[in-house]
Amino acid sequence: MLLNNVVLQANEIRKSYGGVHALKGVSLTLEQGEVHALAGENGAGKSTLIKILAGATQADSGQIHLNHELITHNTPRRARSLGIGIVYQQPALFPDLTVAENIALAGESSSPWRRVNWKARRRLAAELLAQVGARFSPDALAGSLTTPEQQLVEIAKALDAKPSVLILDEPTATLGEQDAENLFRIVRQLQAQGTTIVYITHRFDEIFRLANRVTILRDGEWVDTCKVRELTRSSLISKMVGREVKSVFPAREKKTGGVALEVHRLSCRSAGLRDVSLKVHYGEIVGLSGLVGSGRTQLAECIFGLTAKDSGEILVAGKAAVLDSPRHAISNGIAYVPEDRRKHGLVLDMSIAANTTLSSLSKISHLGMLKLNIEHQSAGDFSRRLRVKTPSVDMLAGTLSGGNQQKVALARWLMTEPKILILDEPTQGIDVGAKAEIYALMNELADRGIAILMISSDLNEVIGMSDRVVVMANGEISGELSHAEATPQSVLRCALGYKECVLEGQGV
Repeated sequence: MLLNNVVLQANEIRKSYGGVHALKGVSLTLEQGEVHALAGENGAGKSTLIKILAGATQADSGQIHLNHELITHNTPRRARSLGIGIVYQQPALFPDLTVAENIALAGESSSPWRRVNWKARRRLAAELLAQVGARFSPDALAGSLTTPEQQLVEIAKALDAKPSVLILDEPTATLGEQDAENLFRIVRQLQAQGTTIVYITHRFDEIFRLANRVTILRDGEWVDTCKVRELTRSSLISKMVGREVKSVFPAREKKTGGVALEVHRLSCRSAGLRDVSLKVHYGEIVGLSGLVGSGRTQLAECIFGLTAKDSGEILVAGKAAVLDSPRHAISNGIAYVPEDRRKHGLVLDMSIAANTTLSSLSKISHLGMLKLNIEHQSAGDFSRRLRVKTPSVDMLAGTLSGGNQQKVALARWLMTEPKILILDEPTQGIDVGAKAEIYALMNELADRGIAILMISSDLNEVIGMSDRVVVMANGEISGELSHAEATPQSVLRCALGYKECVLEGQGV
C-alpha cells in the first residue's frame, strides 16, 4: 500500500559520455514503502540513473533530495550512510575473503586503527544471512559460493546499512525459481517494514507481481510513471519501445535436415554429467531446460571442449569428433556463446571491433599482421546486421548496455560461420525489444540450416522458441518434449526429475 510520503526526489538528471546522452533531464519520485519498478530497453538510461542515485556516478546536472534534504557531493559511502543501498546485477565480492569479512568490509566506516570485533561481526553476518534466507556459513569463502548465493550476500551487505531506499538491479537474472521466490519474500518483507524498493527487471511477470508503480525510460528520457494496476503487458511494452511488438516469439516454418550434433552416453564426473544423450538437427532449435545446477551449462562446456569428458562420444555430421579444446570445436563448426558475457563472452577493455573478430583472426590477418581495415569493416557489418547501438565499433565493449554486449558476443561467434551454435542464456538481462531481435535472428540462422542448442532458465523462452525441448535434472536427461507437448507444467515436471518424463517425445 502506497504511503503519500515522498522519500526521494530526483529532478532533471542529465549525464553524457562524450557524444552519447545517457540521461536527458530524467526525474524520479519515490514514496515510502512502495516497490517502484524502473523499466526500459537496454540503453534507456536505467543503469546510469541508479548509479547516480547510489553515488557511483556523478550527474552532469540535476538535483537529488532524500527526505527533502539536498544530497551534495554524493559518493557510494555517503549514499550508504544516508540510507541508499544498491545491489548490482553482477556480484562484486572479494573471492578470497569470507562472507562475514565481505559484509564487514562494506559496513566499516570508522578509523582504520580501530580493532574490529570479529565475534560481533560474524554474529551480525549470521543474522543478516538468516534474514535473506541463506543456508551457508558466514565463514564460507565468497569465491566458493554459487552466483545465487553471492547475490544473497550482496543483499545482506545492503541490508547491513538499514537502507530506507534499496535499489535492486536485475536481481533474478541469474536465479532459479526457488531462489527467485526467496527474493520476492525479502522484497515483500522489506516493503512491509517501510523500505522503498527500486526494482529493475526485464521480466514483466515480476513487475506486475511486485511493483506498485513503474517509471519508463526510453533513449535517456522519461516517458511515463504509472500505477502498475493501470497497465497491461502490451501497453507497457509500447511505452518502453515506442512501438508495438506484436510477437515476441516469431513464428517459423520448421525445415530440418540431418543430424548435426549427437551426444551419445556422455559422462563427466567433474561436471556431474551421467550418461547424457541428445541430438540436434540442422535447421532445428532445441531448448535445453532444467533447474539451476541440473548440468545444462556443464554439458555445453563438454561439447565445446572446455571440460574433458570421461566417457561417451560426440558426433558432428554423423562422424565422431575429438573435441578436447575450443580450437577443435571451432574447427568442427561449433560456436558457443557463454552465459556470463562479461566474464567469458567479451573482453570489456577491448573495442567492439576487436571483440567481434577475436575468434576469427585468421580471416583478418596475413603473415601474422592484422588488417585493421578489414577488422573495422567486418565488425561494422555485424553491428549493423545485429543493430548494435553504438556510435562507432571503436567504442570499448564495456561501455555498451547489456543487450548490446550480448549482440557483440553473438557477432563474435557468427563470424566463425558455425554449423552448430550453442547459446547459453541468450537473452539474460535483455529488454523485450532486444529479445525480439535476438529471437528473429535465431530463427533466421535456423532457416539457413544452422543447428541451435539453446540453454535457458526462462520457461516462456524455452517453450516459445524451441522445436523440441530437452530437460535435464541432476546431470541427466530427464525428459524430451515436442513443441506441442512442451508446457510450463510438463517442462517443470521433467526438471524436478520425474522419470516418467523420459519418453523421447511421447509426452508426460
